[in-house]
Amino acid sequence: MKKILLMVVAATMATMSVNAQNGYDDTKHEVAVSVGAGANSQWIDVLEEMVGLMVGAKLDNEKFTGPISAEYFYHAKNWLGVGGIFVFGQSRQDIVFGKQSDGTGTNTYYTVMPAVKFDWLRQKYFGMYSKLGVGATLRHESLDYDDPQKSDHSESAMHVNWQVSLLGIEAGGPRLRGFAELGAGEQGIALIGLRCKF
Repeated sequence: MKKILLMVVAATMATMSVNAQNGYDDTKHEVAVSVGAGANSQWIDVLEEMVGLMVGAKLDNEKFTGPISAEYFYHAKNWLGVGGIFVFGQSRQDIVFGKQSDGTGTNTYYTVMPAVKFDWLRQKYFGMYSKLGVGATLRHESLDYDDPQKSDHSESAMHVNWQVSLLGIEAGGPRLRGFAELGAGEQGIALIGLRCKF
């Protein structure tokens, strides 16, 4: 019994020693940049297009930039990071009534979300995690008409926004890693990026 106990203690100490020397467990801060697809803002634009069709307006040549994200987390514990996420997205489209373009519409989205990150597998070269953020989006809409007799229109509004990344996978070195996430929200259904830990 004593031998088994000593072996368990020795194995535990060896594991702790390896973890302490891997140059990764002492990282407290991380910053990341990413680009995604299928953001909440993109779905809002799709709904607006459907409403526009019902009133006789068609959106054409639509282009969406982003979502482009920057995030920071501080690890209060190895498994728990607290921080924030900033997301930028923009859509531009031609507004068509009948067969002729009537002008250009631009929607710009700025989102800030306090967030938490749960590292449920934290290794030197590989990790898996989940992430949750809830915050607000400032949406700025502008309509620029081709007809000089029509006055351009511009307005801003705020709404609640969020991001839930159910599965995040990161791989690379102890300090610099690539990552991919699957989930839903303002950062997108899927996103890829680079993360630096220090």
